[in-house]
Amino acid sequence: MKVFDKKTAIILFNLGGPDSLKSVQPFLFNLFNDAAIISLPQPLRFFFAKLISTKRAKKAQKIYAQIGGRSPLLNISLSQAYALERELSFFGNFKVFVAMRYWRPRASEVIKEIKKYDPNQLILLPLYPQFSSATSNSSLQEFIKKYLFQRQKNDKKITTKIVCCYPAEPAFIKAHSFLIKQTISKVCEKNLSRFRFLFSAHGLPQKLINAGDPYVFQVTETAKKIVKNLAEIFLIHEEEIDFQICYQSKVGCLQWTSPSLDYELRRVALDKKIPVVVPISFVSDHAETLVELDIDYKNLAQGLGIKNYFRVPALNLDGHFIKSLVEICKAVDSNNESQIFSGQKSERICPKSFKFCLNQNHCEA
Repeated sequence: MKVFDKKTAIILFNLGGPDSLKSVQPFLFNLFNDAAIISLPQPLRFFFAKLISTKRAKKAQKIYAQIGGRSPLLNISLSQAYALERELSFFGNFKVFVAMRYWRPRASEVIKEIKKYDPNQLILLPLYPQFSSATSNSSLQEFIKKYLFQRQKNDKKITTKIVCCYPAEPAFIKAHSFLIKQTISKVCEKNLSRFRFLFSAHGLPQKLINAGDPYVFQVTETAKKIVKNLAEIFLIHEEEIDFQICYQSKVGCLQWTSPSLDYELRRVALDKKIPVVVPISFVSDHAETLVELDIDYKNLAQGLGIKNYFRVPALNLDGHFIKSLVEICKAVDSNNESQIFSGQKSERICPKSFKFCLNQNHCEA
């Protein structure tokens, strides 16, 4: 089959977000009714999701009211899809779709559009750079179940390939590094000793990590690669870069991944550093960056006497980030021997101790 004869559908997966203040409560219900988020059996999970989504709706509505009454996540994801499709058009017949996990468009709706396109191949690509069973795998499993459910006996066989993660892809790392450079150049880009880079990722219950989820391992890999790249850009040793990985967005009373961003901001104040907050698990701006980082944590920093507070933008439509997605898709498309990929590679990148890792191929020690 010639390159332009093969039709490939690429599906980008993301969390989703309410498109109005009225949709906040049902969005939260969908979130908490996911077994990957709340592990209660049904019907207990249904009733718990109803209770907690109703209880949290007003507080969440106030959050979204600060950013126009809706999440910008879908529009940004659609723009990323358009940019990716445009770049891939030079290399083959690709069409890019966006599927959201907890709000529209959900998997069932997107599958109908994919069937109209009638592809020979699917590439499932989460917009979560670091794999977790609570995010990437939840989206992938929902899509696969819905897709298999909607298949007819006479449907043609379609090759399906999965990108489970890409925490250390070169262009992805470069995107973060250049956005950091742009941010700190507003002050003094040569004297890095003044800054402490706070690599902030969305937190998860610690019990999930203890059970074998590779998320924290992969977040750490991303941070290390960015620091190495920054050292190369500024022609200094990695040891000269002051950084800390931390976590945000805790919900509930369970122990979450630590240290927290608020704790690290207090340390920054004591050490008289300038905080540079880098959202390394978010590829798109949404409530966690636009409200938590830009408003809540900035207010906390100012209350601690921190005069300068910098937040590096999410990747959004950064050219290096789009390039990283392009390179991943090209590599996956051309590899006819594997079904699961860690970025451009078909090998597993997680140590074998992480049993939740989706890629069960070669294990590194």
